[in-house]
Amino acid sequence: MTYHLPAGKAAAGPYAVDITPERAGWGHSALRVLDLPPGGTHTFDSGDSEWIVLPLAGGCAVAVDDGSGREAFELAGRPDVFSGVSDFAYVPRDARTTVTSPGGGRFALTGARCERRLPARYGPASAVPVELRGTGSCSRQVNNFGAAGVFDCDRLIAVEVITPGGNWSSFPPHKHDEHRPGEESVLEEIYYFEFAGHEGIPGLGYQRVSPSGRGRGTDVLAEVRDGDVVLIPDGWHGPSMAVPGHHMYYLNVMAGPGAERAWLICDHPDHAWIRDTWPGQPVDPRLPLYTAPGRSPR
Repeated sequence: MTYHLPAGKAAAGPYAVDITPERAGWGHSALRVLDLPPGGTHTFDSGDSEWIVLPLAGGCAVAVDDGSGREAFELAGRPDVFSGVSDFAYVPRDARTTVTSPGGGRFALTGARCERRLPARYGPASAVPVELRGTGSCSRQVNNFGAAGVFDCDRLIAVEVITPGGNWSSFPPHKHDEHRPGEESVLEEIYYFEFAGHEGIPGLGYQRVSPSGRGRGTDVLAEVRDGDVVLIPDGWHGPSMAVPGHHMYYLNVMAGPGAERAWLICDHPDHAWIRDTWPGQPVDPRLPLYTAPGRSPR
């Protein structure tokens, strides 16, 4: 199994990225990235999965038909992932959805197989909590648009992480590949990367995943660039390293078999102590890059 998919390797049909549970070899998590030209439109059936349509660049209209009625949402979106929080739309399972973008853009479809059919909904940018996690060189920003306890889904958990150039995130390394009630949950995870360029020079970073002794023994050390994907069925993941001068963005998509929709993690025992050093250091002054309209970071 190839766990690092460079840009283009995960493309299929209309999607620049098309990670299905079948392609990943697991049970729940999915991700599609859709590029639309100005005036472009795309229709998809949600099937047995719930989805969040999240603008990465540009805005769009999202029309959802669940067979009994039609809901329509206008997403303002954003110029790019480094310039602001985006609004989004939730699409239930067993529905047909059409995404239309008058100005064109790039849109993530974060998905998870699910049982419950929840209503289609609009998620305003103003309701997205922006969290500052870590301090010093471990400082990063987390946009918790689809986090458990923030936005209601059946299985899907999805967040955005922005790491300033030169910093490490997803650190200390952690895992969520074992069911331990109240302590750790089983979640399959997808990382999708974008980078801020500098004077026309593309950015890059590095992603590490190491075996935890459970599951497949996933082992990855990858140089990642715009549009790359890393699949994490198990294992200690982290750090995610942004090279100096280039901010790193990644979109995390998670889902699993547990009855409780929760992000419960276990830190690597060799590196967990690093959390104890955070209170003595300031948060990187470059953060937050932005906050949600009308909200302060926490």
